[in-house]
Amino acid sequence: MRSDGDARGRNRASHVIPFRGSGRARWPNYRELAEIGFSTRHTEAVSRRLGQGGDEVTDYRFYRLSGLEKSWAITIGCGSCFAAAWLLYGYAFVGIATASLGLFYPRYYARALGRKRRDKLRRQFKEALQALSSLLSAGRSVENAFMSLEQDLVLLIGEEQSDLLAELRAIANRLLNGEPIEIGLQDFARRSELEEVTNFSDVIRICKKTGGDLVEVVRRTSYLISEKLEVELEVEVLIAQKKFESRIMIGMPFAFVGILQVMAGDYMQPLHKGMGIVVLTVCLFLLLGCCRWIFRIMDIRL
Repeated sequence: MRSDGDARGRNRASHVIPFRGSGRARWPNYRELAEIGFSTRHTEAVSRRLGQGGDEVTDYRFYRLSGLEKSWAITIGCGSCFAAAWLLYGYAFVGIATASLGLFYPRYYARALGRKRRDKLRRQFKEALQALSSLLSAGRSVENAFMSLEQDLVLLIGEEQSDLLAELRAIANRLLNGEPIEIGLQDFARRSELEEVTNFSDVIRICKKTGGDLVEVVRRTSYLISEKLEVELEVEVLIAQKKFESRIMIGMPFAFVGILQVMAGDYMQPLHKGMGIVVLTVCLFLLLGCCRWIFRIMDIRL
């Protein structure tokens, strides 16, 4: 004999309502969930996890590599470690033993791709702030501006499947469900860890709590954040050439040793035995320290 809880679970699971004009299904809004017995805490959890159309929201603090990306990172990491060790020491077995260090490269590669995705999200957020300022200047409220922001932003970004558009759809869906706009913005700021999004969500929250001319404050904040992002982009353009030169400088010692190995093998022979191996090892660690120092210098954040 089945319990009443099983019957209630089947009843709740069957309440999936299609979107208007589409065959896809979505979760019902707060009122509909309350009618079939869901608690308020459960409906808030559903709203945090689901955007429009039932898609999982993205946590931009972490980047999960796909199978192809992970295989590519392992191949590049192991191949680079093998080539570097073989060029320096001249022994294949040393290169094979060192190639296992390349298994740590997918972790670095995932951080690099995650940072690249967040930088792209930051640039798109700048475009969103400019579009939002235009909508507010036209006399719309903040909530109505966010509801219409996606349509205007598609023309500026040119990507219908971008991360920012997915976040705007999730915020618009929360507004339709009756959530305050600051809740969706704070959740977006928490998952993205972008300073600009955090500052913007704090401004919205404070204005909602203390009152004031919300439209003017949001428009002014959007202008200031956009100015800061433009300065960051200008700095990034100025140091782009130096970053390229630093990568060339990192690779030149290995290329120089490789050329000497091929063209003057007898000249390099003393470095492949006795104290020569110690000298090469010390030089390798010094080169790794310089690489880390260069990367830290080039990492300029305002």
